[in-house]
Amino acid sequence: MDSGQGTLEGRQLARKVLETEAAAIVALVPRLDARFDCAVKLLRECKGRVILTGMGKSGIICRKIAATLTSTGTPAQFLHPADATHGDLGVIQRDDLVIALSHSGETDDLLRLLETIRRLGAKLVVITGDPTSTLAQAADVALDCSVTEEACPMNLVPTASTTAALALGDALAMTLCVEKGFRQEDFANLHPGGRIGKRLMRVDALMHAGRHCPVVSTLTRMRDVIYEMSSKGLGMTCVVDGDGALQGIITDGDLRRHMDRADILDLTGGDVMTRNPVSVPPGTLAAEALSLMEKRKITSVVVVDDAQPDRVAGVVHLHDLW
Repeated sequence: MDSGQGTLEGRQLARKVLETEAAAIVALVPRLDARFDCAVKLLRECKGRVILTGMGKSGIICRKIAATLTSTGTPAQFLHPADATHGDLGVIQRDDLVIALSHSGETDDLLRLLETIRRLGAKLVVITGDPTSTLAQAADVALDCSVTEEACPMNLVPTASTTAALALGDALAMTLCVEKGFRQEDFANLHPGGRIGKRLMRVDALMHAGRHCPVVSTLTRMRDVIYEMSSKGLGMTCVVDGDGALQGIITDGDLRRHMDRADILDLTGGDVMTRNPVSVPPGTLAAEALSLMEKRKITSVVVVDDAQPDRVAGVVHLHDLW
């Protein structure tokens, strides 16, 4: 009974935490005014880097915002304010923009940076819970990120305030991303090792081409067709005519459909192939190719040359896109 009661109370507290933090984010929406527009404009016009700085948990939020900006094409880095006043102030240059996070707006380590920022002429955007604070008054733009209460039962631990600051940072980064014309291809170039980035790459960067691409002639005997399919390991092969023009494909399924024929090894690629294979140009995004495969229930698509759509440039297999 006690255990069950404890679980219920814990769940109720968890709901309260989520509701409080959600309310803190929603409360930011009506504050998106000309000051927000000005902050985005300063970010867009920044010729140097965006330097984010904050102490404690605000510093952790700064690191995440810096990572989001960097991943969407805006060079950004975190500068610990204590390190800055002990030798790292050289990180800040004239063409940079500093984003400072402080719930109180009176953090001593941040206030000590103001003289240097102003002397260099770098721009300063402040995200704070107190728009009347010293830090806010010194900023080129101060964004109000105040909350009515923290999600902490004691109203002490930074919870709703840090969540709101993180969300406002995301709002800045995403708005900037759109205004700078950041594209899916740009995201893919910055995330070559990730699953998302891979799906946003062009198929010509993922396809099997050259000697790795399975290709046979319409006149190739099935013994050699089977060898080509087996050696290339894609479960299919393209079929071209004597001039190299794409005529069809042969898949494992096509082989199975002809296996009961006693003369299968006497057949040619042209006898067994499926005509009008699904093909895409080399500029197709991998995500689009994957969607096409899933829709057509196939495991490979032929990549054809842009200038000569009947010429095979390569093959993309389903496994290449996962």
